[in-house]
Amino acid sequence: MQTATPTRTPARRDHNRSHLWAIVLAGGEGVRLRPLVRHVCGDERPKQYVPLLDTRTLLRQTLDRAARLVPPERTVVVTLQDHATYVANELRAGSGFRILVQPESRGTAAGVLFPAHWIHAQDPEAVVMIFPSDHYIQEEALFVEHLADVAGFIGRHPDRIVLVGAQPTDPETEYGWIEPGDRVGWLATTPVYQIRGFLEKPSPEVARTLFASGSLWNTMIFGARAGALIEAGRECLPLLHERLARLPVFLGTEHEPWAIRHAYSLAPTANFSRAILQACPESLVVSKVPGLTWCDLGTPERVVRMVTAMGIAPPWLEHVAADPVATRVPEVLASRL
Repeated sequence: MQTATPTRTPARRDHNRSHLWAIVLAGGEGVRLRPLVRHVCGDERPKQYVPLLDTRTLLRQTLDRAARLVPPERTVVVTLQDHATYVANELRAGSGFRILVQPESRGTAAGVLFPAHWIHAQDPEAVVMIFPSDHYIQEEALFVEHLADVAGFIGRHPDRIVLVGAQPTDPETEYGWIEPGDRVGWLATTPVYQIRGFLEKPSPEVARTLFASGSLWNTMIFGARAGALIEAGRECLPLLHERLARLPVFLGTEHEPWAIRHAYSLAPTANFSRAILQACPESLVVSKVPGLTWCDLGTPERVVRMVTAMGIAPPWLEHVAADPVATRVPEVLASRL
């Protein structure tokens, strides 16, 4: 599906890094991973606050990854009021990170668009990179270099939303899939494609077709101007946009907590992938990170598969081997432990 070209001028990384922000999504509940979390922590805390891969929690790993690109003072952690204790334990006072607390969950659309409005109010020229906090990425230096190239591309094409695609290893039905279309530009070393189609959690038959056709996994890591995200929200989710668009007037005032609670109390619940990405607006493009080992750590099976494949040996692993049924780990994986 990729088209070679004999001559081209490599894209420059000319984005002003002083306007580059990170949004770290830390508001999920991680329901499917709770059986494993109980083994690791003895409770049912959300997975982003769990040290699944080493001594750091998944949230801390994500913050360390984002810090390679964006300083803490321009890194916004989006969480829920119910997670307040975990966030306080993870992010000590003086860490520099900005924490946005959602009073209740309104889905991933609000989780992305609320901080986009907040950042845009601070910095109208802001370019944001979105980092989910439940991923494993082995080649972090390569990954961050690619995101720097994405920021440069957005600086030259400010209306684009750039998704980061990963090369699939199997016809996974629990991921979003991206069908690349025509090439529309270049990063420093890799092409950027218009998106022909986007499918969230396809059927097994459709997933096999997508896998065979060269489609990509959607990592849900992406970059855009904050203003472009706000515009996408206005077009695709007007009711949610209406609630969030009223917030900037109250930000930084004594009325900010009240305004956020009021906005969320009447806001619709929506999934960002289905409501915005699957609508596939003209501004959406994708770039594949070559050679990236990536995994969304969404299920116990996926976590165990990743730690065994990568040779990681966290302390909880032996307990999983002793009780594979309780964690829903398939026998074939448990036998490897």
